[in-house]
Amino acid sequence: MRPATLAASVAPVLTGTAIAVQQGGVRWGAGIGAFVVGVALQLGVNFANDYSDFVRGADAVRVGPPRAASSGVVAPKQVRRAATGAFGAAGAAGLLLSLAVDVRLLAVGAACLLAGWLYTGGPRPYGYLGLGEVFVFLFFGLVATAGTVYVEIGRVTALTVWMACAMGLLATAILVLNNLRDIDTDAAVGKRTLATRIGRTRTRWLLAALVAAAFAIPVVVSFSMPAVLISLLAVPIGWSGVSIAFASTHAPSLVTALKRMAIAELVYALLFTLATLL
Repeated sequence: MRPATLAASVAPVLTGTAIAVQQGGVRWGAGIGAFVVGVALQLGVNFANDYSDFVRGADAVRVGPPRAASSGVVAPKQVRRAATGAFGAAGAAGLLLSLAVDVRLLAVGAACLLAGWLYTGGPRPYGYLGLGEVFVFLFFGLVATAGTVYVEIGRVTALTVWMACAMGLLATAILVLNNLRDIDTDAAVGKRTLATRIGRTRTRWLLAALVAAAFAIPVVVSFSMPAVLISLLAVPIGWSGVSIAFASTHAPSLVTALKRMAIAELVYALLFTLATLL
């Protein structure tokens, strides 16, 4: 299930709900629905990635935590069923949300489901083309955060856009760390992630830029909402992940860095939520 990655689905929903509260109105039923959609989509992506990488032989040599299919712990067909079930749950919750709020959201939901499966599935998976980071920023940042705000208050504000970018940047940083850890094994099996295309050094600097940009956003937002500066208390957690990435090529160390980045995104969202209460 890769629980560390679930921060990338929980944090934007939490942030979006905090924005809805800050704007003076929130539909808690819609917020819960958005939470279900986000988590179910993340689980679906994780299971689909597990299955598709196994089928393509991309996990034949594994340096990260064991995968269900490639390790033999779970039958590949069961992993595929788990992915289908998770995507089905996300689709069902999304359908109810769309019918209750705005039927145009059905198109957004369909795009999310397609993006989740085609990350490593289908004839030309975009995760193998170096486009994974773009789609993570888009769907686990902009869509997840702005979508949550929209279903709760019916509009998207400037604050929403800023914080959606922050969530997207940190979610992308998690993926960059994942691909940095797997850079050698991915290159060996022809998995052309962005990390394998630009190399280890540039990937490290990309990671640093993503995290720095994410933590610059509260500074910008603070001109109209000073309390949001409290989010900067998450800087040491996020930057520790960057420091590990620059200091080590050891897979277990990079797994630790990834977990810290996931924690940083969740703490960032929690602190922003606290700022809205202040």
